[in-house]
Amino acid sequence: QGILREGLEDVKQFFKTNGSCRLPLSPSLLVKGIVPRDCSYFNSNAVPLKLSFQNVDPLGENIRVIFKCGDDLRQDMLTLQMIRIMNKIWVQEGLDMRMVIFRCFSTGRGRGMVEMIPNAETLRKIQVEHGVTGSFKDRTLADWLQKHNPGEDEYEKAVENFIYSCAGCCVATYVLGICDRHNDNIMLKTTGHMFHIDFGRFLGHAQMFGNIKRDRAPFVFTSDMAYVINGGDKPSSRFHDFVDLCCQAYNLIRKHTHLFLNLLGLMLSCGIPELSDLEDLKYVYDALRPQDSDADATTYFTRLIESSLGSVATKLNFFIHNLAQMKFTGSDARPSLSFAPRTHTIKTTGRIRDVFLCRHERVFNPSKGYTYVVKVQRESPGEVSFVQRTFEEFQELHNKLRLLFPSSLLPRYPHSPSQPSQGSLATPWACLSVLPHSFPSRFVIGRSWGEAVAERRKEELNGYIWHLIHAAPEVAECDLIYTFFHPLPRDEKAAGTNPPSKPADATWARPLGKVGGEVKLSISYKNNKLFIMVMHIRGLPPLQDGNDPDPYVKTYLLPDPQKTTKRKTKVARKTCNPTYNEMLVYDGIPRGDLQQRELRLSVLSEEGFWENILLGEVGIRLRDLDLAQENMGWFALGSRGHGTL
Repeated sequence: QGILREGLEDVKQFFKTNGSCRLPLSPSLLVKGIVPRDCSYFNSNAVPLKLSFQNVDPLGENIRVIFKCGDDLRQDMLTLQMIRIMNKIWVQEGLDMRMVIFRCFSTGRGRGMVEMIPNAETLRKIQVEHGVTGSFKDRTLADWLQKHNPGEDEYEKAVENFIYSCAGCCVATYVLGICDRHNDNIMLKTTGHMFHIDFGRFLGHAQMFGNIKRDRAPFVFTSDMAYVINGGDKPSSRFHDFVDLCCQAYNLIRKHTHLFLNLLGLMLSCGIPELSDLEDLKYVYDALRPQDSDADATTYFTRLIESSLGSVATKLNFFIHNLAQMKFTGSDARPSLSFAPRTHTIKTTGRIRDVFLCRHERVFNPSKGYTYVVKVQRESPGEVSFVQRTFEEFQELHNKLRLLFPSSLLPRYPHSPSQPSQGSLATPWACLSVLPHSFPSRFVIGRSWGEAVAERRKEELNGYIWHLIHAAPEVAECDLIYTFFHPLPRDEKAAGTNPPSKPADATWARPLGKVGGEVKLSISYKNNKLFIMVMHIRGLPPLQDGNDPDPYVKTYLLPDPQKTTKRKTKVARKTCNPTYNEMLVYDGIPRGDLQQRELRLSVLSEEGFWENILLGEVGIRLRDLDLAQENMGWFALGSRGHGTL
């Protein structure tokens, strides 16, 4: 920090002498001074500087840039140029992937400037709001986006931006072999746009721990990203859109394989260590697979998505990076609540007199469970508000209070409490005898969202928050508590009203929509071969026991008395909205025979030792299709039991 301050004095002296200058990052950026209080440094190996310059335009904001010394920024420039070209190809084909591409300029050997994107945060900072193990939790990104986009329309727009930009990042980072992908090298804007930074390693030159590659997955796509896309922890039809976007974007880039190989080939002699011979070009060639058909490439990239999503190594890599960064975290950093967009204090909101947890309500979105409605009464006459919090949010408050205060100051319920004042909203004292002496456990036997568990937690949490408000002043009046009990936009729905009455037949099962669901197929015929691409299924009904099925697709080409035309896909696990992108091929079928054939497609749930369960089926007469071209669309699945086949 001292060295930084000395260097900034030299920069200030430069501006006193010269008045103003244009930044190398872009000649259009004219600055007249440095803002020392907004300048700092990043805790990475090269210790880049975060600099803030005064804009010559009096109406313009300060211009913030990163200055790096120690990294060859020509490689970053080249990588960003390749991504910029990919984005142009997509846009020309009518596919806007919402990519964030920032400026980067090498000003000398091993040094240069990088543009800072406003209103963006690294995944690490977002994840550690939920603790050092935040990289293993699924709701971190969704909660952060919800915090910055409280309105329903705002949030849906942010999710849409996330789906497109995440798909573009997956394709671009895979094709260019961008490595060293820890959670400080991936950023997310409050508008939902995701983008990657720091391209110090590319073309598959991964960091090694001994003989182990640090980047084990094809690209970074984790369960917290899938949670945002699906709107919960179970696959939805929006995941189908994400996979289709990835495969479409990948196939569009593959058509221009020669362009990328030629451009990268021109740079072989420029002295970039990781782009020095034909093996480096071969990496891009192998990634683009120009010999494959679009259908084969779609299947291939779908398997890459599944492999990346199932990789534990990526989350472990994030966790290790979190631990490594802990030693750089300043001791003055105050914990904050991940679901609250800003901090509130006793001065800004008014003193809280009492709190009372009045009821719990069942919720289904973004995941099944219960939310608890708390009545908050302040000292101002008649000032009453209602807030809704989940058990996980209560737990986050408790965990962060433990970081600030010793356990002796936090609620440990006395055996003989003093009588509360008349009219207090506190828990009835008859209940205190059954309340725990610490925060309720999150671990329960059976379903953790069951009615009995929610009722028990309601009583326990009621006692906990009463003791919290009546704890020592340094605890009861701390910013964390006043932020927790400050209303959020979602709390307006509570507003002290009675919970909506539910229909008598309400169950945990999701609405089925059309019985049997729908299957998306692509059917084509070429060179005496019939190609059936099984893409996605949506809206399958749950099993009779309420669990999601393990669906797979089976097809026959009727008539087939010997059952020689059976084809099957892989089995998807525990989902009503599976993605396959598998090609089923029937070879040696003359075109004339197709007029007499019917494709019979069945969707079944694999049941191990028991008989597989039919979820729906459809018959498609091939004479009704124009097989001279590709036929792609959704086909309704019927059920024999419902007579809709």
